[in-house]
Amino acid sequence: MLIQQFVVGPVETNCYIIHKEGEKEALIIDPGAAGSQLAEHLRKEGLRLAAVLLTHGHADHAGGIEDLLRELKDRVPVIAYEGEKRTLADPNYNLSSWILSHSQVFHADLFMRDGEEKDLAGLHFRLLATPGHTEGGCCFYFPYENVLFSGDSLFAGSLGRTDFPGGSVALLVRSVKEKLMTLPEGTRVLPGHEGETTIGEERVNNPYLL
Repeated sequence: MLIQQFVVGPVETNCYIIHKEGEKEALIIDPGAAGSQLAEHLRKEGLRLAAVLLTHGHADHAGGIEDLLRELKDRVPVIAYEGEKRTLADPNYNLSSWILSHSQVFHADLFMRDGEEKDLAGLHFRLLATPGHTEGGCCFYFPYENVLFSGDSLFAGSLGRTDFPGGSVALLVRSVKEKLMTLPEGTRVLPGHEGETTIGEERVNNPYLL
């Protein structure tokens, strides 16, 4: 799997374009506020977008969807966890007024269940529900590549903030321990902000999980 990372927006959100080597279909994980930039990169690389995966509905992760799809002139599915419907639809929960300076409602076309698996763009992934940063935050785990896109649930040495509407520190800690710390220790963790880590590193060094 080829992974291209873009750091965008006022809070330096990590957006990812991923695709299977030798294939022209791609997935975007959390387009952030960089829809136009990501669309241009897809065109430049000759990639066709198969779907957008949202780890959660905060505006710094979901705010670029409309620009992205408008630029591509193509309707592709936006996928999120079924528990994230309120965050996407409520500007008070998705933080759009704070991050984008205007209220905005975000949409998903397909809501997956916890543990549900899919094959898209030649890649196989599983949705892992990790509520706590938001009501329906999730991670996307690609078992064959041993890569986890953790959104704002798990960071290197830390966890996501829980002081936003719908947040819960107890729920986030439990989610991460039960859903993520059981993955293989060599699993690469690509978070929604800052640098990557591994599950093994976080088991040993993350003070919120000890």
